[in-house]
Amino acid sequence: MSLTVLIDYESGNLHSAEKAFERMAREADAGTIVVTSDADVVSKADRIVLPGDGAFPACAAALAASGMQEALIEAIEKKGKPFLGICVGMQLMASWGREYTDTPGLGWVDGEVVHIAPSDPSLKVPHMGWNDLVLDAAHPVFDGVQTGDHTYFVHSYHFQVADPSLRLAHVDYGRDVTAVVGRDTMLGMQFHPEKSQDVGLRMIRNFLTWAP
Repeated sequence: MSLTVLIDYESGNLHSAEKAFERMAREADAGTIVVTSDADVVSKADRIVLPGDGAFPACAAALAASGMQEALIEAIEKKGKPFLGICVGMQLMASWGREYTDTPGLGWVDGEVVHIAPSDPSLKVPHMGWNDLVLDAAHPVFDGVQTGDHTYFVHSYHFQVADPSLRLAHVDYGRDVTAVVGRDTMLGMQFHPEKSQDVGLRMIRNFLTWAP
């Protein structure tokens, strides 16, 4: 039976994400969902989800201290297992984070995480609430999703991708703000799919049944 792990490296409350993934796994008959802080469990997983809340440097430090970074590199870079980063978990896929101090990321998608600077001064940062997706490229995770569908965001920094072809979706918040990145077996979502009602649940289900 397929095993999907949500990595717990003490960087946020995983309860709502766990429940959403469990619900979609049941509906899609997509195996078992496990929340784990054990690198050995991650190494045995078929799919890996990296959530994250808070500041980039703190999340990067927590990931390294947990021993998970090596397990992720082995599973994703070397074995090509499907991966989904959520919120700061997606930002950690970048080359660099520029929040507070320059911090190296995993380097899976070339680019940097920088402060959101809307062209409209009336737009507040953090970017918080619902926003309409603009799909930039086709991907199986978007099956049943279309431009104009909305998802839920809470963030002050966003991912500027060096290669535009790796930005799969964005939203307009006084400028283009990256919403989804992806390459090979890797995906990242800036929004919280577990808090994005039917659209987010559909994308979780699509990830769980994706066979890259």
